[in-house]
Amino acid sequence: MKEFWNNRYADEAYAYGINPNSFFESQLKKLKKGRILLPAEGEGRNAVFAAKMGWFVKAFDISDAGREKAIKLAEANEVSIDYEISSYNEFKDEPASFDCLGLIYAHMPGSDRERYHRKMVSFLKPGGIMILEGFSKQQINRTSGGPKNADMLFSKEELSSDFESLNKLEITSLESDLQEGPFHEGRASIIRVTGIR
Repeated sequence: MKEFWNNRYADEAYAYGINPNSFFESQLKKLKKGRILLPAEGEGRNAVFAAKMGWFVKAFDISDAGREKAIKLAEANEVSIDYEISSYNEFKDEPASFDCLGLIYAHMPGSDRERYHRKMVSFLKPGGIMILEGFSKQQINRTSGGPKNADMLFSKEELSSDFESLNKLEITSLESDLQEGPFHEGRASIIRVTGIR
């Protein structure tokens, strides 16, 4: 998997663009600035946006190439981000230490999904906000992005179970026209989730 993402991010162009995900942007603008955790952050578009807004950003990903481009993007925008090379299994931080958790197109094998989601939620402070956007299972035959393994795509039922510990959990399935670089482009079936720890 590491090799796949290093290859995906090897080109000079940004695979998913340099602008933040629109849902993430709209939700973050509603929040008081604090510490944010961004797993599977790739080339850093959301991390850099959050840093520009004044958040302290902690991000991680398994891709060295992704981190390199994220740091380059941060430098170009004159902000600083704390970005580790790490897997979900390896990642460590203080429990209940973040004000926000952003899971933006952070797909993983279905056998690990619940465990990883619950581990990430454990890093939220009481009152902390989770923001998630990803592809739903209806995306499987579309060419606008996402894993080609249905097991790695999301359903409302799965996410409701994964995040059952959160309050005010809102899960929405919708159709959206993506314009996020060459690998997220066109009509797509997505799921958006927000919740409070």
